[in-house]
Amino acid sequence: MSTGHDDLRKLLGGYLLGGLDDADTDRLDAHLLHCDDCRAELEQLGPVPELLRSLEASPPPAVAPGTRPSAVRIEGLLARMRAERARERRRLSTRWLAAAAAVLVAAISLGVVVTRDDDRSAPPPQAVPSRPPLVTAVFEPASGGGMTGEAVLTGKTWGVSIDLNVSRLTGRGPFVCQVHEADGSMEQAAIWGPTPSGNAKVTGASSIQLRDVRAVAVADKEGHVLGTARLK
Repeated sequence: MSTGHDDLRKLLGGYLLGGLDDADTDRLDAHLLHCDDCRAELEQLGPVPELLRSLEASPPPAVAPGTRPSAVRIEGLLARMRAERARERRRLSTRWLAAAAAVLVAAISLGVVVTRDDDRSAPPPQAVPSRPPLVTAVFEPASGGGMTGEAVLTGKTWGVSIDLNVSRLTGRGPFVCQVHEADGSMEQAAIWGPTPSGNAKVTGASSIQLRDVRAVAVADKEGHVLGTARLK
């Protein structure tokens, strides 16, 4: 009967070839569950029985009836061994990550900053992008008219966006939002039809840059200006 590690390791060949009695087979089974070295060696020796069987000139090994482990038993053992190794690798990886996280948390709590050796100075902080400029202009009604409201202008890289909120529109539609530059040029930014209440909320756009806009006007179908919002 074998009990020591070295003695049990010497039985691996007999284990694969079925030359062990029941007692040694059970003890080696129990030993393999806890010994990585013996499991690794058993996996390396696993193909040996098949190679021996392939040699027609080789006489069959002496096998005690009923004591040789079956192919299913061998494959099952190897599968368990591989699964245990995979679990062990996962456990080690989890422990390493947990330790790294603990070190990182500790460093943050202590205000420690880790930099590379070749980083002589921290890069300058990037400027926070400013919000696009926003201008609100109040409409003044044309002589004899009663239009009221305001225009909110938002500067864009491509020009200007205009949000109109106007009331008491009179005259024939469709109505047009005009954007005027200081040099006298003009672009149409929006067009819409009449409403029963005479009120309208419209969003338009122009390629004119906000800095160049001098006035926003609303005109009716005949081109009569109903109100003008001037930018200061």
